[in-house]
Amino acid sequence: MNPDLLLLHALPLDGSMWAAQLDLLPGATYAPTLYGLGDRVEDWAAEALKLPKGNKIIVVGCSVGGSCALEVAALAPDRVAGVILIGTTAARRVDSRVNPTYADDLQRIGLKAAWQEWWKPAFSPNTSPAIIAEAEDILMRQPLEDVVRGVRAFHSRQSRGDVLSTFRGPVYVVTGDTDVLPGTSTCADQAASAYNGYLHVIPDCGHYVPMEQPAALNSIIKDLIEQVAPLGWN
Repeated sequence: MNPDLLLLHALPLDGSMWAAQLDLLPGATYAPTLYGLGDRVEDWAAEALKLPKGNKIIVVGCSVGGSCALEVAALAPDRVAGVILIGTTAARRVDSRVNPTYADDLQRIGLKAAWQEWWKPAFSPNTSPAIIAEAEDILMRQPLEDVVRGVRAFHSRQSRGDVLSTFRGPVYVVTGDTDVLPGTSTCADQAASAYNGYLHVIPDCGHYVPMEQPAALNSIIKDLIEQVAPLGWN
């Protein structure tokens, strides 16, 4: 039997960023918008884990969604069959000054300016302007307070290198080749530190792999489905 697929979005977007992945497992794919699920990444993980109905789950997370995916794996290691981390930093440098600074700056400058300064530059220079415009449209549909909550959750998350090293299922670490958040070197280190890790570097791609290079990501997700449910994939 195929696992369920749980897709966890990046800042400053929402579950609609996974439009190109929703048909991989029809009827068994969940892509929640996380901001309303609580004030912490741990809260998001606990609520998101309630959505899939099956006994086995593949969790795919991009950026802060990857941090949430690690929390899902920590909460339910026997239920999570595999994890895909896209542009995710498992470790967190603890600095109590950072979280309020970014959140306060976002409230001060607003979504449009933050998009131009923080998030738009994270796309590859080769990414279609139409894809970048679509991502901006997704951001501008979000209430400012929701994205602020997401920024606070991201900067107060736990350091989760321990999950990488102890989770027994396959962990696919995915990065665009131009992504500096966290970058190919950090992603390679994370794949090497995982108990059962694999590194995938996607050409001509930045931080937002599900939107920038959906076909490449879909191939990776299908590969993991085949690995954890070889008799159930059509």
